[in-house]
Amino acid sequence: MRNLLIAILCLTTLHLFGQPDQDTIDQPELENIHDSLNYFLGLNFGFSMQSAPWKADAALISKGLAEAMGGNSEYDQQTCNAIFQSLNRIISQEAENVMDSAAAENLEKGAAFLTENGKREGVTTTQSGLQYEVLTEGNGPQPADTSIVNVHYEGTLIDGTVFDSSYERDESVSFPLNRVIPGWTEGVQLMPLGSTYKIYIPSNLAYGPRGTSSIPANSVLVFKIELLGIE
Repeated sequence: MRNLLIAILCLTTLHLFGQPDQDTIDQPELENIHDSLNYFLGLNFGFSMQSAPWKADAALISKGLAEAMGGNSEYDQQTCNAIFQSLNRIISQEAENVMDSAAAENLEKGAAFLTENGKREGVTTTQSGLQYEVLTEGNGPQPADTSIVNVHYEGTLIDGTVFDSSYERDESVSFPLNRVIPGWTEGVQLMPLGSTYKIYIPSNLAYGPRGTSSIPANSVLVFKIELLGIE
């Protein structure tokens, strides 16, 4: 059983990372289950550090790890933990300040964009502040907020950055219209079946100050939406 586990871990390593290239840094040899556990512990820790809110330095991390495991650190564990928590709080506060500043800037840029965009011919602004532009007007029924709709779409930020596109995936999407962001719920209800609209969604009708992994806080979102079906 022990040998089987070792074999599985070694084969998994080869599957994930490929055969070692002799012209590159040698892969560690996983001769037993302890080697495998150590290696995968390091990998998992490395992957987790990719999202650290500071610039992670593998050499310094390795130095600290070696000193702690070797028993020759000048800090005991309690002191080390206290210092780490203090430094981490400082870094986290700095990151939060940067995010708050960016969110405020996005709010200002978004408001200016919508003001100018609303002046363009063909752009209509609703009472909520949503803006839309008819690219192709269909002649079918309009969905209700309880409808399930089938659409093709592309979403961009106001600088043109694409953050999501069903066209790129070459597959339309279906979903209940009352389970998406308010700007979608309102905007798609304006569209007769067969239409293609461009809608401009203020941040308060999108993801607001929380944003998402691909959408910065307080972003105005621009969607090209093609209404293909209504259930």
